[in-house]
Amino acid sequence: MGSLTTKEGIVTRPALVMTVIAGMVLSAMVGAAERGGTSTDDLKSSSATLTAIPAADPGVAQPTAWPRNIEILDGLLSGASPFKESARHIAVSAGLADFSKRTLGPYSEIAARIADVVYEAVLPSSRSGTLHWPLLILTLVIGVGLFVIRAGRGARGADGRERKVGLAEYLLPREIYAHPSARVDIGLYLLDRALMPLWLALGVALIAPFVERWTMVAAQDLFGPGPALKATLGWKLAYGFGTLLVADMIFYFTHLFGHRTRIGWAFHKVHHSAAVLTPLTRYREHFVEGILYAAGAAAGLGLCGGAFAYIIRGPIVEITVMNLGIFVFLFAINGNFRHYHVSFRYPRWLERWLQSPGMHHVHHSYLPHHRDKNLGLVTSVWDRLVGTLYIGDPYEETPWGLGPEEQAHYSTFAQNVFGPFRDVYGLFARKDGVSANT
Repeated sequence: MGSLTTKEGIVTRPALVMTVIAGMVLSAMVGAAERGGTSTDDLKSSSATLTAIPAADPGVAQPTAWPRNIEILDGLLSGASPFKESARHIAVSAGLADFSKRTLGPYSEIAARIADVVYEAVLPSSRSGTLHWPLLILTLVIGVGLFVIRAGRGARGADGRERKVGLAEYLLPREIYAHPSARVDIGLYLLDRALMPLWLALGVALIAPFVERWTMVAAQDLFGPGPALKATLGWKLAYGFGTLLVADMIFYFTHLFGHRTRIGWAFHKVHHSAAVLTPLTRYREHFVEGILYAAGAAAGLGLCGGAFAYIIRGPIVEITVMNLGIFVFLFAINGNFRHYHVSFRYPRWLERWLQSPGMHHVHHSYLPHHRDKNLGLVTSVWDRLVGTLYIGDPYEETPWGLGPEEQAHYSTFAQNVFGPFRDVYGLFARKDGVSANT
């Protein structure tokens, strides 16, 4: 049988096989069960009224865990939780809004999932966060502006070195987008998209409601009834900004775990195995690490939701731009440049407080003095406090990847999916060997 690879090698056999496997797992959990519970028609409206989820009757037999979780998700999305709107964006991004409106069999679910992730990868729609056509176009427009201002300077090649080039090569260099690492990005992105509903169910349907509920209970126990303030524009901005800062803190320490521990690095190195940077590199992560980041983000979302539910009377949602929270929108622009070969830096004094996209280029460098630096997502505060901040020359060399010694072991899709398990097994095998000899 011939290889399932295009002439340019865009879609590889391992990528397609892993996507099908992910779809089969997903279909067994979602597609085979007949749907019941609350309708999610409210997903189309950001002004849905809020309702509480009724407690389960101990005298009545409960459905299996997965359908029950889906019902919880439906209740939350049409209910009155401060993170309802954020959850709505996540659900629409993952494609779960459509799943809640129909019953799908296993094979139709597989087909729908694969078709959806392939479509999203090739033609990004408004459901894909930073991979959103207006944001991608805006990234290119800003790139043109930087090209004019810098007279062709500021773009890096596949070797991480900045050089002066023409406009076409400045914006979309062939040596980067035809690179084998960029093709691996596509496979890992497809796998990430296929597994997104699982992270959503874990975070929004389980962790976030739990954290939000106990945050509200703790606040009431400590301080008594909430002040029931009106949800003014200022409070909406505070909610969005507060959520972003909490997410930044959780991301930093989760990221630090990935760099400072052997087991964390075994999985996080998949992201750093990118030998070139493209906007898809943002989604280049191992699915085991994805669970950790999803759980942390959900906990932060629930914490902020509970805190503002205690303070504010009635629902509160973020101010949105292009269907994204205003601070998420601003970070989305930043996010594309974090994994884009054109260096976009802030003034040095500002980079001591905020992470510029160009600082993330340094983070991906394998040079010894760049390693484990600039771990922050939005601010530089935690990098300064922990001692991981690095602000260098805007045009200094930043060769990306794991370095010559290790890169060859993480250059294919299969190596990036299965390699971390091999490394973790090696860690425990060495530990057992040492124990046996002592």
